Amino acid sequence: MLRTHVLPRWSDVPLFRIDHLAVQSWVTELSGRRSPATVAECFRLLSSVLRAAVRDRLIGANPCEGVKVPSRRKKATDGHVLTRADLVGRLLPAVPDRYRALVALAGGTGLRWGECTGLRWEALDLDAKTVQVVRVAIEVAGTVTIKPYPKSRAGRRIVPVPDFAVELLAAHHEAFPAGPRGDVFTNSSAGPLRRTLFRARVWRPSLVRAGLLGDVSRLGHFKWRAAWVDLEGVTWSAEFTTEREAVAHIAKMAPGGLRFHDLRHSYATELVSRGVPVNDVQAVMGHEKPSTTLNLYTHRSDGRDQRIRDAFADDPLTSNDD
Repeated sequence: MLRTHVLPRWSDVPLFRIDHLAVQSWVTELSGRRSPATVAECFRLLSSVLRAAVRDRLIGANPCEGVKVPSRRKKATDGHVLTRADLVGRLLPAVPDRYRALVALAGGTGLRWGECTGLRWEALDLDAKTVQVVRVAIEVAGTVTIKPYPKSRAGRRIVPVPDFAVELLAAHHEAFPAGPRGDVFTNSSAGPLRRTLFRARVWRPSLVRAGLLGDVSRLGHFKWRAAWVDLEGVTWSAEFTTEREAVAHIAKMAPGGLRFHDLRHSYATELVSRGVPVNDVQAVMGHEKPSTTLNLYTHRSDGRDQRIRDAFADDPLTSNDD
């Protein structure tokens, strides 16, 4: 977290030049790219450093005081759940061939971005239908490096891979050569994947093509309409001569939309809603505590009320007296 989001922004800035407005602008900008929990943790790290600087009398006051940080309440992720049917039937067909297995793996195993992009073929067993998480890719200021182990002991784990992801991984292995270290996923130049570029060039256009972000409709020969809704609920539209241009425009202009990390959220939510024990979900997610699984990645699921009623359906209305 420190190396990924805090140091790239502040490492070269003198302490006396860090003011309240600069910190607030950074928090606001980071909030547009990262989850409230990530932003809050980055802010906490920066504030602790500046608090130490105040204690050592290097600066007079902590510029983090009074900065507004986005809420970490669970509702920040409500509505960002993709059903397994939509993953397989809508999103995956819309993803370019080179990256379809990557999205299938993330959606079918709950692996994080860095765990997916740091994966090597030696950690995949397609016959046993398992993936071993033993390293992650870390991106700092546009440079991707490989860390040999995930961030916690629980992060080192073996996760079952569903059939649809196994099939796409097998096809990926046949179609695209491995990276120089046996990397499963690379860009078109056989280099490491960069998250920001992937989001702009692959992920968001795929959401548009899948009908999960904005709307593209054909008006006639060489005429396409792009439509999207802004944060105020106002609908905007523009016309283009190609579908590709219309898709790219929505991907750039439309706010919100499903995040790559929401594939992980959707995976855990579906497991719990299907009755998989929380301790098993915790294990495949790589969480240290089951409370993390429940608090971050689950919410009310369809059919919950009826399942609860069914659990008590056979209970007697009265008990026998002794």
